[in-house]
Amino acid sequence: MVTYQRFVALGDSTTEGIGDTPYADGSPQGWADRFATLLAQAVPGASYANLAVRGKVTHEVHAEQLAPALALDPDLVSLVVAMNDLIRPRFSADAIIGHIEAMVGALRRQGADVLLMTFPDLAAVSPVGRLVRGRITDLNRGFRTVAARHGAHVLDIATVPSAGDPRVWADDRLHLNPHGHALLARAMAATAGLPDTDNSWRAPLPPPLRRGLRERAEIEAAWYGTHLGPWLGRRLTGRSSGDGRAAKRPDLLPIVA
Repeated sequence: MVTYQRFVALGDSTTEGIGDTPYADGSPQGWADRFATLLAQAVPGASYANLAVRGKVTHEVHAEQLAPALALDPDLVSLVVAMNDLIRPRFSADAIIGHIEAMVGALRRQGADVLLMTFPDLAAVSPVGRLVRGRITDLNRGFRTVAARHGAHVLDIATVPSAGDPRVWADDRLHLNPHGHALLARAMAATAGLPDTDNSWRAPLPPPLRRGLRERAEIEAAWYGTHLGPWLGRRLTGRSSGDGRAAKRPDLLPIVA
């Protein structure tokens, strides 16, 4: 029986909720908020904090989010990281997994259960996804090893066909859209052992509509101009989308189901 009372989410823009339908005040919703709602339905009185900040790479999550998370004394922590590492020119799977193992080890020693997640094959999502296939393979191997070593839960989303379907990704191809966030929330709920979860999130999506060559070319051109260009600009100037941002929910607060 699930009895988690204090859920803390760590990570980057995926866990902050970028790409999901925003709230009335403009703040992002996201899979972690959706998961917290499911948790509250199972465990009335549960509380939730979200320390994730967009743009963060794994070593920054380790340096900036682990200590505040431990101070909250959680019994359940999600750690979904490394998307920003994947698309950086300099990449070391060993270094990234080392940071993840250090975080998972510290959380497990304090008594928290930990939720990790592998990456899906992103080759169908964007040209960048095809370039980082080898990196994803290396990271996924490391995630599984860390989970096995420390008794953490791992959502092996790499085995879920719909996770790499462009239709669950936002127009920028870096973040999940509302359908993707909802899918991830349900998948995490099943991984955490929440009651009344089903396996519908494992099913592939229906076949997509076929687009003509001209339409596909226009979509690609729009993506390069609207999303890839600004991202490259930030990289060249050493800026991050998370610069100056604080966590959206730094304190454990009751979940309104």
